[in-house]
Amino acid sequence: MQQHADQYIGGAWRPSLDGGAIEVVDPATETVIATVPAGAAADIDAAVAAARAAARGWAATGREERLAALTRLRDGLAAAQAEIAATVTAELGSPIGFATAVQAGLPLAVASSYLEILAGYAFEERVGNSVVHAEPVGVVAAITPWNYPLHQIVAKVVPALAAGCTVVLKPAEDTPLVARLFARIVDEAGFPAGVFNLVTGAGTVAGAALAAHPDVDLVSFTGSTAVGRTVAETAGRGIKRVALELGGKSANVVLPGADLARAVNVNVANVFANSGQTCSAWTRLLVHQDQYEEAVELAAKAAAKYTPGDPTDPATRLGPLVNARQLERVRGYIRGALDQGARLVTGGPDRPDGLERGHYVRPTVLADVTADMTVAQEEIFGPVLSILAYRDEEHALELANGTQYGLAGGVWAADQDTAVAFALRMDTGQVDINGGRFNPRAPFGGHKSSGIGRELGTHGLAEYLHTKSLQF
Repeated sequence: MQQHADQYIGGAWRPSLDGGAIEVVDPATETVIATVPAGAAADIDAAVAAARAAARGWAATGREERLAALTRLRDGLAAAQAEIAATVTAELGSPIGFATAVQAGLPLAVASSYLEILAGYAFEERVGNSVVHAEPVGVVAAITPWNYPLHQIVAKVVPALAAGCTVVLKPAEDTPLVARLFARIVDEAGFPAGVFNLVTGAGTVAGAALAAHPDVDLVSFTGSTAVGRTVAETAGRGIKRVALELGGKSANVVLPGADLARAVNVNVANVFANSGQTCSAWTRLLVHQDQYEEAVELAAKAAAKYTPGDPTDPATRLGPLVNARQLERVRGYIRGALDQGARLVTGGPDRPDGLERGHYVRPTVLADVTADMTVAQEEIFGPVLSILAYRDEEHALELANGTQYGLAGGVWAADQDTAVAFALRMDTGQVDINGGRFNPRAPFGGHKSSGIGRELGTHGLAEYLHTKSLQF
């Protein structure tokens, strides 16, 4: 078992100023694999002080110097791909195939994209008799979740550093090991001391202290909507800027004439990826009532290919949930849906056969779900697909927009124009048309209770900049 007692502050690993520890548990075996410091306010104070001391110097660096440091960081991520994937599999339970392709591969793609963006980004613009400068915000508090732990770190830290900001990272308690690995790569890349800092600790302690700290200029948080509201309230008292990427209850709408079989198969793969622990997952499949039973049968057939198992086995497609709390949460949602009248197509709340240990849940498909059911309104964060029937296109739109969330979605139609016309009426931040692929350079973020601001691409870089006008 690994035992860590240090935080990365001011360009060096230093003993945590708090004596507590957080246990890191392998969700597949329920064994403790490591401990990390439970940092508190004193650690946050030290990290923010280091970031503040480095802020002016890093902001003054030229584009080429930042590019050189970020290129070394990108190259470090590339060299550590196997170690990253294995680490995420161990602490999150993400199947090794998915961890290699997505948990390790996506952060590398995002980091590479920011090298291209930074190289050509216009930090000043002539507007009449003014020159408008884009300048770094200052000290950034990055508070990241456990479901895509390295991706969310890279999606915040890399554009912040590219913009000329300094950063204090507080990763999720369940997945701190890949954050420590990232800090090691940053250290090896040779950034100036204090430009990047890492403090592990509980969200209610270290995270709260970071969001409230008077020397933090911007708080970037990804997590639940409930916690996001608290972060926004805390930051608001200090008039800090906030960027929030929160929950989702995304709809995948299959319009008449679309390729139903492909739409359903892609939907099942989407909602079961990462054991359903994806904020943008299409957890609601909306199908015309005339095709409803056919869609239910297709979903059951597709779901049968997802057997929970050992995440270190390359053949496994569905691993455990992150912790016992999340397991009971997901089981509770399934039981509640059945109590409210949903039809169990496959799966259910019981433990999968042959898996007596680990936080495993059966991949579940629910039919006869109506818009007023809890599973159609609340984020579950597990491998649970709800299938709803609609009468006509207006009813489909009403269902798609009928939650507090607006993060992502999908539309399938016989032709692209029809799909685009429907997608433009969806109140959501991102929509995939007929299975369009994820684009790491496109802005990602939500409407309504799904958040404020955008990550990725030029929009993600702009989150860490503010403007100054000079008149001549």
